[in-house]
Amino acid sequence: MNTSSEVAAPEAARGARLTFDGAVLGRPDAPVLHDVALDVRPGEILTVVGPSGCGKSTLLRAYAGLLAPLAGAVSQDGAAVTGPSADRALVFQEDALLPWRSLRGNVELPLAIKGVGRSERRSQAESWLARVGLAAQAGQLPHRVSGGQRQRTQLARALAGSPRVVLMDEPFGALDAQTRSGMQDLLVEVLRGTGATVVFVTHDVDEALFLGDRVALLASGRVASVRDVPRPRERGALDDPARAALRRTVLSSLGI
Repeated sequence: MNTSSEVAAPEAARGARLTFDGAVLGRPDAPVLHDVALDVRPGEILTVVGPSGCGKSTLLRAYAGLLAPLAGAVSQDGAAVTGPSADRALVFQEDALLPWRSLRGNVELPLAIKGVGRSERRSQAESWLARVGLAAQAGQLPHRVSGGQRQRTQLARALAGSPRVVLMDEPFGALDAQTRSGMQDLLVEVLRGTGATVVFVTHDVDEALFLGDRVALLASGRVASVRDVPRPRERGALDDPARAALRRTVLSSLGI
């Protein structure tokens, strides 16, 4: 996969700090998470793992401003999150590309919403597509490219608007193992230098430990713990004793 590191891409603003302070999240008749206290540092990748139904996606929706807390507070840089914002981009497992727009047109969309002129947004979209290795496919419609290429387009679209926060809900879960591994490497590569804060929800423990600077464990309706992930970020580092110990802890929290 050619990530075209020589292609310049617009820089995002420095990452934002996201904070939950005693938050209760879910429906009024069925709260999912209780007394959430969690601080996501500017510019870090925080991965979130936990058993199915534990509230991972609920946590992400609250950060995105799509779900108001039932109690407590959700804030960005100290200001309450009261709704969606261009500062926060969402990336889902389903690529959610507009089928009638080319890959370039999809990546241009957040720039058009921000009022960027036609020629400039075309240039920026092509720059991001080149960075994710899709320069040659820029004019293709989504149904003409592979699932991995659609996810790469979705990543380019998310970053094209220079968000300060990128919220990712199991974005690689539907991909085959080889494509998924390539997407993980690509994510690390394209985030380098953007400064964006990333919250990445996943069921895959190895994915969480490879991508995350820290990993948050959700269990029994709460954030059970937040752990630093040993570095370096290398696939061969899975045998490192500290990393292996953390992997056992995470697997145990999942009941595996």
